[in-house]
Amino acid sequence: MAHESDTVRYGESGLPIEPVYGPRALDGWDPERRLGEPGGYPFTRGVYPSMYTGRPWTMRQYAGFGTARESNARYRQLIAHGTTGLSVAFDLPTQMGHDSDTPIASGEVGKVGVAIDSVEDMRVLFGGIPLDKVSTSMTINAPAALLLLLYQLVAEEEGVPADRLNGTVQNDVLKEYIARGTYIFPPEPSLRLTADIFRYCRAEIPRWNTISISGYHMAEAGASPAQEIAFTLANGIAYVRTAVAAGMDVDDFAPRLSFFFVSRTTLLEEVAKFRAARRIWARVMREEFGARDPKSLMLRFHTQTAGVQLTAQQPEVNLARVTVQGLAAVLGGTQSLHTNSFDEAIALPTDKAARLALRTQQVLAYETDVTATVDPFAGSYAVESMTDDVEEAALALMRRVEDMGGAVAAIERGFQKEEIERNAYRLAQETDAGERIVVGVNRFQLDEEEPYEPLRVDPEIEARQIERLDRLRARRATRTVTTALDTLRKAAEGTDNVLPPMREALRARATVGEVCEALRGVWGTYVPTDAF
Repeated sequence: MAHESDTVRYGESGLPIEPVYGPRALDGWDPERRLGEPGGYPFTRGVYPSMYTGRPWTMRQYAGFGTARESNARYRQLIAHGTTGLSVAFDLPTQMGHDSDTPIASGEVGKVGVAIDSVEDMRVLFGGIPLDKVSTSMTINAPAALLLLLYQLVAEEEGVPADRLNGTVQNDVLKEYIARGTYIFPPEPSLRLTADIFRYCRAEIPRWNTISISGYHMAEAGASPAQEIAFTLANGIAYVRTAVAAGMDVDDFAPRLSFFFVSRTTLLEEVAKFRAARRIWARVMREEFGARDPKSLMLRFHTQTAGVQLTAQQPEVNLARVTVQGLAAVLGGTQSLHTNSFDEAIALPTDKAARLALRTQQVLAYETDVTATVDPFAGSYAVESMTDDVEEAALALMRRVEDMGGAVAAIERGFQKEEIERNAYRLAQETDAGERIVVGVNRFQLDEEEPYEPLRVDPEIEARQIERLDRLRARRATRTVTTALDTLRKAAEGTDNVLPPMREALRARATVGEVCEALRGVWGTYVPTDAF
């Protein structure tokens, strides 16, 4: 079979490295069922025929802190250092749909990400960055539609048509009920909002990935690799069912679905996990949903190295951990990658640490030979067997979710959360007992840790952000904002797509908090069953 990149590269011994290696006669193998060709069903070997032999993965660095101006400066630095995609971190008030001047936001403004209250903040955040030439990922869930629309409005002001925009919005609220907690609305209206985003982007922003169905945060909460992909794919099935029930053809939106996974230091199991996830998703999309477009069957995913495995003790050791984790993601066939900075267990990454994290990816891409051939581990007895094992374990969990009535019903029963907590407790017990070694924590410790000066967020940021909000509200046309929010409420009460009236409210300088409050008034807020 011809491949997109048949250029042979040579190792340091001068020996050729073929772009693609095929299966050989190995006892017990059924190559057609197990593997197939790269870029072909069931995509065990990767979603594209040439993978990294044509070009490397997209190198993203997740960044955002303090004010939009400070984050913009970091983005420009990352682009100058060779980042090929931006990944935006938002602060907790933004993630929860609150303005920076609300009492609940006090002390959290700009702390774990950038504060975005209005289109004016978004304009500053992306000032001087050509939005038609970068790929932007936004880690935002319950208010995902708002941040996507703000991005579109800024691009519009810069003369960039919406159909030129390229990126991803996480928009995966189901995993928030399971593991992370930044939900706003109950599941039913949240799923309706997700379907509205699918429909809106198909018409307005066709190159945008409308959801990044995330296992990362479940893994950070303690999910095993099998649990991570099982619960993520079960959530994916729920989103697809919602869109189909809303009248959309699966092939109209499925090609823009994407996923987000963690990559741990257990390299072989992680590679197996990624291969198993692709295989399961391809079968589900073809057999349950009858997808015909090959792109609808492809599980394309972004990977982030495992923040939960970083240690505050001997933080430089995290450089080694992140390198192994990044290599696992690459060998597993990721489409884009964020490598964590070595100091993130202590504070927000310094400039130097962020640059080193990016350089780690560049070493993997340009100094190793893992990009010289597609799917280097294909045919490995260990990896193929582990892929089958992870797949079988994940499918068993997915069947249990289905038996409960699907992902939402299982969430309401607390099933996924309990399973993840049980696994997290097991791992903690093994670490405490010394059965699971963590370098620098329960083995190979130092008598005294070396001092390290972390990056600190200016405590005056919150006051300055509140001043910006005060000026915004004083300048805008209040009656226009009120009318736009009323129109949004009417759409939320009915069945119309809420994104067009939401966009016009944001254009009129309504704030993120005001838009979310309007929707809270119609849809209510979610209260978990274990909150009582």
